[in-house]
Amino acid sequence: MVPNENPTRPALRRFAWGVVAYNVAVIVWGAAVRATGSGNGCGEHWPLCQGTVVLQHPTIAAMIELAHRATSGIDVLCVVALAIWTFRAAPKRHLARAWAVAVLVLTFNEALLGALLVELGLTANNASPARAFYLGLHLTNTLLLLAALTLTAHFLSRSSGTMRGNIAIRAPGLAITGLVSVLLVGVTGSLAALGDTLYPAHNLMRAMARDFSAGSSWLLRIRWLHPAFALLAGIFLVWLAVRSMARAADRRLAVGVVVLLIVQYWLGLADLVLLTPTALQMAHLLIADLLWISLVVLSARVCLAPKAAAIAAEQAAA
Repeated sequence: MVPNENPTRPALRRFAWGVVAYNVAVIVWGAAVRATGSGNGCGEHWPLCQGTVVLQHPTIAAMIELAHRATSGIDVLCVVALAIWTFRAAPKRHLARAWAVAVLVLTFNEALLGALLVELGLTANNASPARAFYLGLHLTNTLLLLAALTLTAHFLSRSSGTMRGNIAIRAPGLAITGLVSVLLVGVTGSLAALGDTLYPAHNLMRAMARDFSAGSSWLLRIRWLHPAFALLAGIFLVWLAVRSMARAADRRLAVGVVVLLIVQYWLGLADLVLLTPTALQMAHLLIADLLWISLVVLSARVCLAPKAAAIAAEQAAA
């Protein structure tokens, strides 16, 4: 057995995973902002709402958007606290330090992209390619931020393989390809959700016909990309889960990934059949985030193994 090389305290580990959970809540609430068309609830003002600190007679849209901004502001404080605590508790060359820095950079990018969406008027009923571009960037950054937070918490929680130079990288090409494919699922999903919001359907058959009509918006005509990428990404997830089954320590997490994948497919189908109700969109995004977190942890366990464990695995395979 590899001795515990991680000196970080349990309180820090719990806080790190708590920040991950809080970020998931903020992300899901952001879906509510988009689904309810509340993205312009505060007007083209950022960070103030409608140009003021205290709203006198706020609309529902303004309260939804303001709640999202407030929770995002709290998140920034949590992320800064996590980075400071990590640097104070973890020794030099600890991998959690590097991921904590990545979290800070991606948090800054997240705020910048959110501000640009508001300041450039890329909210409400705006269906321009610019909105799709910034929305795709925003979603990509969000998933990378969630991954960096997850890896910070993961390496703070590991008992070994936490220091630079003490890990063995296995199958990096397959892992990167799979993670990128899942990112593409998220980006195409955000564009499909935008199309559902801007062009709501009241009949399933008509909605599907619009996806292949030359007269439809381009946002509707690219919706097929989301299920296509979802199927391709599912192949990677199953491969990773099967590969992880060999280790008893990873078996439960691998099963969890497969279960979440099945639930996600069912939610996606229900979302289509029921014509994308807001609550179901939020549930779909919640499971997607949980699946992404589980995938990142499982990928780290399989592809960033402690050197001693990697050598033992190779010897056992031989």
